[in-house]
Amino acid sequence: MLISPNYFNYMKKILSKLNPKNWAAKKNEDTLTPQSSAKLFFLELFKLALLAVITIFLVRYFLFKPFYVRGASMEPNFFDKEYLIIDELTYRLKEPHRGDIIVLKSPLNKKEYFLKRVIGLPGETLKIRDGQVMIYNEEMPDGFVLKESYLPNGLKTVPDASVVLGENKFFVLGDNRFSSLDSRMIGPIDGSAIIGRVILRGWPFDRVQWFTPISDY
Repeated sequence: MLISPNYFNYMKKILSKLNPKNWAAKKNEDTLTPQSSAKLFFLELFKLALLAVITIFLVRYFLFKPFYVRGASMEPNFFDKEYLIIDELTYRLKEPHRGDIIVLKSPLNKKEYFLKRVIGLPGETLKIRDGQVMIYNEEMPDGFVLKESYLPNGLKTVPDASVVLGENKFFVLGDNRFSSLDSRMIGPIDGSAIIGRVILRGWPFDRVQWFTPISDY
């Protein structure tokens, strides 16, 4: 039987692995010095910190944004200098819901933002009569009076108005109907102007609140 040179090389490798001296060398290779341990620790710490920064960036700029309330247009439900968290993801998946509290770009100044409430939806006819808001749509062609339980008792919406909302157009109002620049003056707003909806009031602590879509419309 002939044995090729490759066979001898293969056996030498096997025997070298069984040599106790090589075991000791391997053990020494796997042993970490204090200096190398510290380097590994700081490297892992750096990786975690970098991952945290990237996560915060993505959340901050693509999912949620903080806003401060400025002005009195949403009183008594929102006051000046309150801290809000805005959900920017929901409206990428579905349209705004009636009653949602939203942040939108001002149609008068793109660098400013409004905090308003969604009242009328695309395709609807909205009328303000006798201090009340009437909504006409396919489900309710005869119209219905909008229930606005979030408003103080006796607060009336003025002046009288009538508007037909086109595609992707929304009618928004401030809760403080006597001190709000909204769709009564500037007309319906385009859906592209909506940044997101308010999901959390984080400050002040005694007014912390989660906000969910109103379901009684």
